[in-house]
Amino acid sequence: MGARLVALMMAGGLTACAAKAVPSATATFTPRQRAQVVQILRDAMKRDPSILRDAIVELQSDNDRLEAQAQHAAIANQNAPLFDSSDPSAGNPRGNVTIVEFFDPRCPYCRELEPTLEKFVSKHGNIRVVYKDFPILGPASELGSRALLAARLQGRYAALRQILMGSASSDFTQASIRIAAEKAGLDWPSLERDMNSAGVRGKLVKNKALAQALGIDGTPTFVIGEKIVEGADIPTIAAAVANARHDRSRDRSKPTVALSTSAH
Repeated sequence: MGARLVALMMAGGLTACAAKAVPSATATFTPRQRAQVVQILRDAMKRDPSILRDAIVELQSDNDRLEAQAQHAAIANQNAPLFDSSDPSAGNPRGNVTIVEFFDPRCPYCRELEPTLEKFVSKHGNIRVVYKDFPILGPASELGSRALLAARLQGRYAALRQILMGSASSDFTQASIRIAAEKAGLDWPSLERDMNSAGVRGKLVKNKALAQALGIDGTPTFVIGEKIVEGADIPTIAAAVANARHDRSRDRSKPTVALSTSAH
């Protein structure tokens, strides 16, 4: 109880702590009684400073547990849009773990992580990656994302993504997108038309709504198993993949997610 009380003191103040500690007596506490409780707590912390350390550890553990539960519930509620078969994907289409990546083609962290993530997925061979185009860095990002989704209609999503994500400049313009598109073997008039189509624009609206429902507001962000991983590096992603595999093997009764073909 002592650790719990100190955690409450940190969050809500000493008087609030006393109230939480003895909720049935809160209404009858006099100022003198509250002061006595506060003094008892202060004296206890002076005699044993580890109380504060234990309280912080306990509070963090509680926060982590609540956050994990919230993430699990959010992912379960959004399962269908998360694994939409119309999304572009890469890796092994029958992989036993799926990594869903929310990315912005102009995001410097997404661009930096891209080659190492690609090597990681290729090395392990049993991972599927689903791409959620999520432009959050302004009109140039929106332009790049629309071009990528339009490229999928010509079966060239992966080719254009590789060029855009690896380009020296991320300040996409109509002219630079056209150069990249032609380099990727795309028909420009068709791509330009599809970039402005209701289907492509609607897909970005859905991706943004999905991100909001999951509490995602930055890139890169990954959904791996029952966990949302923000701004990750490869070791963090690898650990999340291992945990997802462990959870999957522990609960074979979970329904298998419908898989789409790899991105083109």
